[in-house]
Amino acid sequence: MKIIPCVIGLGYVGLPIAQSLSKKFDTYGFDNNKERIENLKKGIDLNNEYKKNELKKIKKIHFTNKILDIKKCNFFILCVPTPIYKDKRPDLRNLIDATKIISKVLKKDDVIFIESTVYPGVTEKCKDIIEKKTNLKSNKDFFIGYSPERVNPGDKVHTLQNIPKIVSIKTKNKLILNRINKIYNQISKKIIRSSDIKAAETSKVIENIQRDINIAFMNEVLLICKKLKIDFNEVIRLAKTKWNFLNFRPGLVGGHCLPVDPYYLSSLAAKKNFKTKIISAGRNINDGMVNYVISLINNFLKKKNKNIKNSKIMIVGLTYKPGVADMRNSLNFEIFKKIKSKNNKTLACDPFVGKIYKLKYKIYNSIKNYKKYDVIIFLSHHSFFEKEYSKIIKQKSRKYILDPFNYYF
Repeated sequence: MKIIPCVIGLGYVGLPIAQSLSKKFDTYGFDNNKERIENLKKGIDLNNEYKKNELKKIKKIHFTNKILDIKKCNFFILCVPTPIYKDKRPDLRNLIDATKIISKVLKKDDVIFIESTVYPGVTEKCKDIIEKKTNLKSNKDFFIGYSPERVNPGDKVHTLQNIPKIVSIKTKNKLILNRINKIYNQISKKIIRSSDIKAAETSKVIENIQRDINIAFMNEVLLICKKLKIDFNEVIRLAKTKWNFLNFRPGLVGGHCLPVDPYYLSSLAAKKNFKTKIISAGRNINDGMVNYVISLINNFLKKKNKNIKNSKIMIVGLTYKPGVADMRNSLNFEIFKKIKSKNNKTLACDPFVGKIYKLKYKIYNSIKNYKKYDVIIFLSHHSFFEKEYSKIIKQKSRKYILDPFNYYF
């Protein structure tokens, strides 16, 4: 049987997967966002993961937002966002909608893999939806599995091909397993197989929760050092000389994974009358770093007999992490908006921010006229910002720079 894959959801995860599959298969890329599809057809990726010329070279991806166009496909990979509601509950609406779309075109022997981050048991819920909508039976008429995405946007070292790929499905059907191997061997050089789908779902969330907790610990150590007037960087320099010290850094935790995934596991645990402690504490610490930074800014300006309202402020680094255009859950951006609400003349610099944000908020690619600012606040650590920092030091005293997370000094 000829394999015709369809990737549903063409964001930071879905587009690289579609691009990888298109090297071997006639691939369809589906997204509900009509504007996204039109841009991709023109070779434009507003996420800045691909340059225009790179996308134009991809010949075997059929970009579409029309369900009928994917009717011929027989291998579906779901890469839709799974955010949280304002009250921190998991929001599975995108995934449920994608599941219903597949149900309209699903045929006998089709294969479905979910890559979106979920809590354990969601793949089974999607299976139930499909069975109800189609009257087809899982592991007999169609086959559904879970393969957690591990894409790290902006990372040129840990690429899609280099990251080990967990592939979990319960079937023992050799023809189906052979088809799955052909697809995922094209995506990654190393496949880790499992028949325990719930274990695969759980493994994804705890990968990100572990990192969230480790950063929270370093944020707390930073806060303690500030209170005790101890040099944080010197503490870390000494501590990391021990072979088993984990060299995490403090910082603002944003994006589509780390601030979201802990709630996927803790909310499910709560339904089983288990209250998470460490996971919840980590989230509280990391969310609280916004107020910490704002208090630093207030104290910094107070020493100059100024305040936020009457100061010239420049904030450096707005995306949730440097090197990407993604503004989702960016605490950097949240700080910028809070400061700007008190002082509309507040400016920002970040060359990675997309055009829409740059125009709306007047965000610069680099810092202009260093000497005119009362404070320049560095919220991100990146080689580009290091160069900006060096330029400022040459032209202006370090005392005008605020570095809340000790990235530069």
